[in-house]
Amino acid sequence: MADSTIEKNGAPKAPKGAKRSLGTPVWIAICAVALVVGVLCGHFLLSNGSGAASGKTTLSESDLDSTIATYTYDGSSHAITAREVLQQNGSLENQANSDGSYNVPSADDILSYARNKVVLAEAESQNITVTDDDVSSYAQSTLGTDDFATIGSNYGLDEDATKSLLHDAAVIKKLRDSVITTTVPDQPTAPTAPSDGNEDTASADYAQYIINLAGDEWDSTNNTWASTDGAYYSALSTYSISNDSATYAAAEQAYYVAYSNYSTAASQASSEWTTYVNGLLSKTSIQINSLTV
Repeated sequence: MADSTIEKNGAPKAPKGAKRSLGTPVWIAICAVALVVGVLCGHFLLSNGSGAASGKTTLSESDLDSTIATYTYDGSSHAITAREVLQQNGSLENQANSDGSYNVPSADDILSYARNKVVLAEAESQNITVTDDDVSSYAQSTLGTDDFATIGSNYGLDEDATKSLLHDAAVIKKLRDSVITTTVPDQPTAPTAPSDGNEDTASADYAQYIINLAGDEWDSTNNTWASTDGAYYSALSTYSISNDSATYAAAEQAYYVAYSNYSTAASQASSEWTTYVNGLLSKTSIQINSLTV
């Protein structure tokens, strides 16, 4: 997990760790479920219904296609099977118990499945589609590769299932992008620390790093700040900066400002998406025949 934000010279410090590896087969959470942030606000009718999962903790192969939940959205009802919910977390083979049975999907997993289906239905109603190139680009940006076979092998999915899940994730992202009005800047990359650890090390590279982040707050023509009321000036006014030289310490302060700006915008965009999705889910009801948690 990334380090918590800390304070340094009055500026928020962002985590600088490398990419994390995924520890569970439910990697799709990064792609789809995580995009559907927020609490499901629909009506929950949890009951001991007559479905195959009622009163059970495990299911046989023959039970997998029986209905374990039903959700209603926009006037239409849709059945959910155990097979569908289990497959969102990996291949059935990898989830089978030693005796060939399968654990009944948890209520949380069922809700996650229904939640994404509602959002995908809304995307379809808006004629939002993605191409194979879009899916490949999405895979590259989120997982670092579009080799679906390799991705799937890492998380217990076959190539077709992997591509299908990433397709749905790309659709959800496209819907998200269409409804979010907040512009989120690229997440900044921290400056490279000097090899000797001396924060007072100065270079033209650190100067250029700061200038690129500061944008129109810096006047390259006159080799000084363009204004004194911006966030970067406020954080860096005590440092000696020119077009050709700045210290690592100054560059690091610029990074804190950039990361703070990014974090604020990302949080606002996330809030917008949460509100939008909860609006959809407030019109959704779901009845789950299993109370397994």
